[in-house]
Parts: sequence; C-alpha cells; structure tokens
Amino acid sequence: MLNRGLVGVIRCSCSRRLISALVDFKSRHGAPLTKTTVGKSAKRCSVSSDSMEEERRGGAAEERRRGGAMEEVEEGEQRKHLIGPEAGAPVVRPKAGSPPAPGSEELNPACSPRSSSRSSRRSFRLDYRHEEDVTHSQRDARGRFINPWPTWNFPSYATILRLFITEKNHSNVPSSKEILDKELPVLEPFFVRSPETAGSVSPGQLRVTWLGHATVLVELDGLVILTDPMFSQRASPLPLVGPKRYREPPCTVEQLPHVDAVLISHTHYDHLDWASVAALERRFGPELRWLVPLGLLDWMHGCGCQNVIQLDWWEQNCVPGHDEVTFVCTPAQHWCKRTPLDDNRTLWGSWTVLGPSCRFFFAGDTGYCSSFQEIGRRYGPFDLAAIPIGAYLPRSIMRSQHVDPEEAVKIHIDLQAKHSLAIHWGTFALAYEYYLEPPVKLREAMEQQGRDPQDFFTLHHGESRLLNAHTQDVFD
Repeated sequence: MLNRGLVGVIRCSCSRRLISALVDFKSRHGAPLTKTTVGKSAKRCSVSSDSMEEERRGGAAEERRRGGAMEEVEEGEQRKHLIGPEAGAPVVRPKAGSPPAPGSEELNPACSPRSSSRSSRRSFRLDYRHEEDVTHSQRDARGRFINPWPTWNFPSYATILRLFITEKNHSNVPSSKEILDKELPVLEPFFVRSPETAGSVSPGQLRVTWLGHATVLVELDGLVILTDPMFSQRASPLPLVGPKRYREPPCTVEQLPHVDAVLISHTHYDHLDWASVAALERRFGPELRWLVPLGLLDWMHGCGCQNVIQLDWWEQNCVPGHDEVTFVCTPAQHWCKRTPLDDNRTLWGSWTVLGPSCRFFFAGDTGYCSSFQEIGRRYGPFDLAAIPIGAYLPRSIMRSQHVDPEEAVKIHIDLQAKHSLAIHWGTFALAYEYYLEPPVKLREAMEQQGRDPQDFFTLHHGESRLLNAHTQDVFD
C-alpha cells in the first residue's frame, strides 16, 4: 500500500510539490539570454527595446493601425496610454493597499527586477474607467502570485501525502498496446502528408487538431496556433522519473506545419516542456511568436526563444503581420512550480484569441472560478474553447487546481462557447480516476445541463475537426 501510494504521488500532477527537490537541470542548459527579435517592417506588432519613448511612439502608431483611439494621461511623472473600450480587454488598477500590479515595472523602470522583461514587453492597456471591475493578478507579501478567489483552497503537503497513500488509484491504464490502440487510437494528423494545407481554412471557419494532453493545433483567420506543446515521453525534469505518456504523440515537432504562435498557460512540466520548446525554436526560429504569462520571459530566453511576449491578465498583443487577431492573457485558477524555490514566481493563465471571424479560448490547466463568467461576458460567445476534463481525483486535493467534467461544462456555459474540445486527459496518468472515465462523465454532465453532448466533444489523438463559426456546423 505504501509503495503504491508513493508511486501515485510521483505520477500525480500534485507531486510536483512533493518532488520539488528535483531541480529543472534542463532549464539551465538553454541558449544564452537574447533580446526579443524586432520586426523589420511597420506591419509587425513589434517590441522596441531601444527606449521607453520609442515604445510609446510605436504603441501610438500601432493603435492607429488597429483603429483604436489613444489618449495620454499623466500621473505624476509616469505616462499611461489608454485606449477606448472597443479595442478589447480590460485592465483595472489594484485596490488600495494591495501589492503593486505585476507588469507595473513596464511603466516604472525602477521597480523592474529584470530590464529584459521591461524592454521586451508591450501590451495595450484599456481605460479602467470604461469597464466594470475584473479580477486582476495579485501577489502576496513575498511577491509571489496568488489565486484571489474563495474557490482556491490548496491542501497542506501532509494532507496530500496522506491522501495519496490511503486513497485507491482507479486509473488502471492497460499495459497492453493493443488495448490502448483500440480504446485511444493515435491517428496521423492530416498535415503530416499535406503540410501546405495547414492554415488554409476559409474565413469564418476554424480547424482544431488534438495532439494529446493540452497540446492543440488551431487554425483560424490565417494563423496557425499551438498550445502548451508537449512532445516528450515524461512530464518531469528527469528522464527516468515522473509521469510517463501512455499514448505517443501523433507527430513530432519536425512534422508540424508552419506555426505562427505558441500559447503557454503555466510552468508545470506537463504543459511547459524544455525539450519541446527548444525543438520548436530550432525549427521555426525568431519568426515564431511565444505568448506567455508574466514572469516567464527570462526562462524562455534561456531556452533560446527570441520572439517572446509576456503578459499580465487582461493584457493583449498580436502576432507580427497579423494585427487583426488579438491574443489576451486571461485568468485561470492554478499555480506554478518547477524548482524547489520558485513557487508561484510566475503567473499562470488562460488565453483568449479574438479574430475578425472566429474566437478561440484555451483554458490551459485550471480549477473552477468566477473569472470564466467575466471572460464570457467580455469576449463571448466563443466559436471553440479547449477545456480540461481530466486529472480530478482525489477530489479533496484536485478540486482547487483541476476541474472535473461537471465543472468543465460550467466553464463551457460561462464562456458561451458554441463548441468545446476536451483536453488534459487520455495521455498521462496524473490522478486516480479511471483513465476512460472523463469522457463518460462529460457526456453525462452535458445531458444533465440540457445541452447537446456533441457541442463538447472529444477527439482521438491526431484527429481534426473543422467548425463553421457562423452556422455552428461541424465537419469531421
């Protein structure tokens, strides 16, 4: 019983805290720190690293291209650039007495711990007076990010260890490849044989391909977007320890089509994989846009990534040459950790992608919280949302950080999603529910809510689905 429980601890996503003594040695061998690559033409949604004044002028020019109205408001010796509410995401000031807002170093160099972060970020801030209050990121007295919702109640380490030792592991993943191939087939993605067809969906359509766990390839409005790329065999800093895939990736990084942008939700090893990040950067180089939550810039530079934008919740940016598609870092209820001493030093989040004809939401990894209603009110309805449904037992441990299928349906409803794709299941044995249970519970939850189960669907590994954003038609 004890041995099985300890193995469960290692296999579970919560075990990242329990095996925190395992240092992410891979992250120490990335390429030297480099500045964000700056675009060559005025078309690019670029980042100026020469001076704050150049950044201000570039922001004004960018907003003229985007059609937004920009005004300058002087507060003391700082200048903030505020644009009208028609442009997108709200950002509000922290309440009196709360810690300084993450990202405020962009406006005040003196409070920036990393000059590279300050010079490599540019976001478009909205006038908070035009929007109702939203949940903004917050830090504790030690400067570490926190979850500001009452739904966050993470158990103590002792409780986690006790429950994983005493609870029964029901995952029961077969060791037989034949059984797994029958229950969870891995298909060759369409783009392996026809990479030139990727990104060619018609306006008003989007295509989604599930590559396992939280890795999704989305094509919409002329862009190809990849989420939380994970192509390694283990979600761990060490090659022989930690959760191992029981379903192979349907393709390699080398077999991917051209990718324009990568979205990272947080730093856990099953969502931020050093080998996958480095391979993508080698393959696509500085033209690949990385969008990450606040605090991850230096780590990404350490992997050799050059074109990196880090954002706070409700900040937004775009891909150079595709200003018509807006990427917004939005809240999620989770946490971050990769080494023994870096608990929540970086922010976590979800991502909202707003195109001229399609809207996509990527939840990343999250527990249920009220911010999904905020996101739905501001940016819904979404044509497609990618929402996690797995790794939810034992519930007393997982509730705060991982939604179960019933809560995933609540997020689907909160977002006003026309369709949702189930992610974060069927790839790693991270928790104690039966490995095929999440889709069954998902269908039951949709029916209980009076919803069509086909609107929240699952895909085989490597399988794609084409959606018509205007008519809600689905084309397999």
